[in-house]
Amino acid sequence: MPGDDAAPPRDGRPRGALESNSVDEIIFVVEDAPDGGLAARAVGESIFTQAATMADLHDKVRDAVRCHFEDGTQPRLIRLHSTN
Repeated sequence: MPGDDAAPPRDGRPRGALESNSVDEIIFVVEDAPDGGLAARAVGESIFTQAATMADLHDKVRDAVRCHFEDGTQPRLIRLHSTN
């Protein structure tokens, strides 16, 4: 049909190709936990963790991300956004 020969998407995949479930980046919002310490909640994913210190929270967030995603689909970048 005329007009159906639109350019492929910029990522080079043909239209309708199955997309990978991988995420390049995941963002966590970090807040003070009501019972002390810090709490981190992922934006757009069901991931939540808590820790006493920021250093411990970094480790717990990495571990939670590894547990949440299948091998090969883990984000390359984890960002922590503190609201304090």
